[in-house]
Amino acid sequence: MDAGQDAKTRGYRDLHEHLKALDEAGLLWTIDQPVDKDSELHPLVRWQFRGGIAEKDRKAFLFTNVVDAKGRKYDMPVVVGALAGNETIYSIGMGVPVDKIGQKWTDGVAKPKKPRVVETAPCQEIVLQGADLIGDGKGLDAIPIPVSTPGFDSAPTLTATNVITRDPTTGVQNMGTYRCALKAPDRLVVRMATRVGGAGGYLHWQDYKKRGEMMPVAIVLGCPPLVAFMGPQKLPLGMDEMEVAGGLAGEPINMIQAKTVPLMVPAEAEIVIEGIIDPTYVEPEGPFGESHGHVALEEYNMPMRITAITRKKNPIVVSYISQATPSESSVIKRVAYEPLYLSHLRNTLGCRGVVKVSMHEPLTSLLKVMTLVIAKGTPRTEIWRALQGSIAFKGDTGKIVIAVNEDIDPTNADALLWAMAYRQNPSEDVMIVPHRGLGHGPWREGTAEDSAMLIDATMKADMPPLALPTKPYMEKAKVLWEKFGLPALKPESPWHGYSLGDWHPSWEQAAQRAAAGDWQTNGKLTQQRTRTNITPETSVREIEEGWDKK
Repeated sequence: MDAGQDAKTRGYRDLHEHLKALDEAGLLWTIDQPVDKDSELHPLVRWQFRGGIAEKDRKAFLFTNVVDAKGRKYDMPVVVGALAGNETIYSIGMGVPVDKIGQKWTDGVAKPKKPRVVETAPCQEIVLQGADLIGDGKGLDAIPIPVSTPGFDSAPTLTATNVITRDPTTGVQNMGTYRCALKAPDRLVVRMATRVGGAGGYLHWQDYKKRGEMMPVAIVLGCPPLVAFMGPQKLPLGMDEMEVAGGLAGEPINMIQAKTVPLMVPAEAEIVIEGIIDPTYVEPEGPFGESHGHVALEEYNMPMRITAITRKKNPIVVSYISQATPSESSVIKRVAYEPLYLSHLRNTLGCRGVVKVSMHEPLTSLLKVMTLVIAKGTPRTEIWRALQGSIAFKGDTGKIVIAVNEDIDPTNADALLWAMAYRQNPSEDVMIVPHRGLGHGPWREGTAEDSAMLIDATMKADMPPLALPTKPYMEKAKVLWEKFGLPALKPESPWHGYSLGDWHPSWEQAAQRAAAGDWQTNGKLTQQRTRTNITPETSVREIEEGWDKK
């Protein structure tokens, strides 16, 4: 079957079609002025993540006039933020509303579809080999790869990758997102994660090393979004990501045999970089600004000799904004990880009291701090089962996990501190779990292990109301605020008082009288309840009858 002809009938978008959808949704900025990929491009996009711009207002950036620091002009555009500049961009790539993303991932994993093999493909419209890969302006040097963290990074680096390797024993392919630093027009160095359990590509590298064999690799840039989303996703080892991508699409993904390595690659990819890694050698790579928010210092990683570059006639180069969070890298993980964690806790472990999982994004790299929102009345044993289950799901996630009730906004640090200040007793409600892996984070000398801290900051019993005016009065005051022309408000949760369970109807009646100016009636009623020989600050519930808190 011809993949180019099939493009009219396939049910999933390629990158060009995805960008058109973003443009129609008002989520794409096109920059036609010259922009230097080495010192300006990533810093420009970075401002929408560090400039006080709300996530909903972030967009993808398409640069059509890319130059390098020496003034050389490239004939390929570069797009950044096109996969997960915000969660709406991600949802357009997934083809479902944001609140349906979790279910789509669940269905995709449950109903994988084997790829469809095609004989011709857009990703091989142009094939470069041999002399076309060597020399200035050729090979990798012809592709406008940005420097991600100018001032720290030592090279332009491929970030939005889908790196394909193959298990030498089973033949099952793996696809992961790994950084790839350019070294020469025909050489780069790949960093495949060596974390606990190992990334799939790293485990393959170890197997090829034991066998004394060369490892074939294909680095794919600019996949169809449903395929691109597979790279950062953490699936069980041995599961073929392309089959899950087919499950997401509801139909097989078109794949074609690479030109110089025994691997299958996505037919609608923009660019495919084919090559060989000799597992007997490693080469210094980095420094590079990593997604954990610190600079990864120079390390030995895997040099790859390029054997071919294939591409569309008019390819678009894709790059991620990563480094300190929030970033495109963290959004692409958060939008998928949160519903997967919720499904694990509720459906796999049966912790039905968990109503939401929130992974903290700004500066903490998403993986380190997590909040579980728990329904009021959930038994304490179930709260602790959920806390412990959250750190068992993934080895490098959940250094600090906090359980709170539904009235706490897990994205509001002040609200979380409020819950920890008044709803937990450190000697009873905090557990330290030792012997945890370091996970993805900055290198620290002399540190081989980490630990986790689990905190139950839920209410253990009814509590008095939050001491803010109740919602009707705050809403009335807001109307006055706007009438007076005062500065625009950005309400922060909690912005009004509400009951936390310990609130008697008689107090509610007294409060209504006071707000209506009838406070003297309250004084007359309390005068009738005067007592003698009572110590000041004694609760009336200890003395009077009929107080059931309800």
